[in-house]
Amino acid sequence: MSALEWFAHKPLGGGIFWIQERFYESGNRANIWLVRGSQRDVVIDAGLGLRSLPDYLRDAGLLAPAEGAGTRPLMAVATHVHFDHSGGLQHFEEVAVHSAEASALLQGDNYEAVTWLSDREVARPPRPGWSARQFRVPPVRPSRLLHEGDVINLGDRQLTVMHMPGHSRGSICLHDKDRKILFSGDVVYDGSMIDWLPYSRISDYIASCQRLMELVDRGLVEKVLPGHFNIFGAERLYRLASNYISQAGICHKISTCAMRSIASIALRVANSSITSQ
Repeated sequence: MSALEWFAHKPLGGGIFWIQERFYESGNRANIWLVRGSQRDVVIDAGLGLRSLPDYLRDAGLLAPAEGAGTRPLMAVATHVHFDHSGGLQHFEEVAVHSAEASALLQGDNYEAVTWLSDREVARPPRPGWSARQFRVPPVRPSRLLHEGDVINLGDRQLTVMHMPGHSRGSICLHDKDRKILFSGDVVYDGSMIDWLPYSRISDYIASCQRLMELVDRGLVEKVLPGHFNIFGAERLYRLASNYISQAGICHKISTCAMRSIASIALRVANSSITSQ
């Protein structure tokens, strides 16, 4: 299967494209965002990596330079290293990730990447004989380590890094302050927020949600482009963040601790079997 078959995209205007993996039919299917700038293009999250995303971008004409202009550099930014966001980083020459998760990416740590893929989630295999049992996030050496407050300069737009741990220890959002757009990764999306994975932490998630609410209170976000599901606005962002904080009581913490233990054991077993194959 070619990259053109595997991916599909939708232009959102303003140099932003929404890309998805057509045949990965799962709630874990991550949104991929291409943001074009006057001097640099950025891909936010890279999907599973079963086909080459850069090949798709080129073949679909999404990287075509303006008339008379040269080709712009392309960088992939991972909002975190979970497998559904980081598997495709292997296809990029320039890769950026928060420093807290750089070692996991460099080592190809499929425990921290929460790698868990089944055949039933892939409607059409990317190549003959492919099996989900073969899938893993390969080691990738980041070319840039991100920290709170860093700015990714695209020329005519800037994306500010906001370190928002909780879902994972290196989770980030990217904030386009001028356009009041937040690329939120898995920090927040219009669904249940997951805080029971390895390296999730409820206290960090509460603090991150408080920051999200402050962004809305200060009028700094009008549109959220999340890591999963559909785009939403500031009012929904505030409600999702405030609901998480209100529900993060002692009962939630106890159930989360139990779920994290189960998930940790299952991931260690699953990924040890992958390694031994």
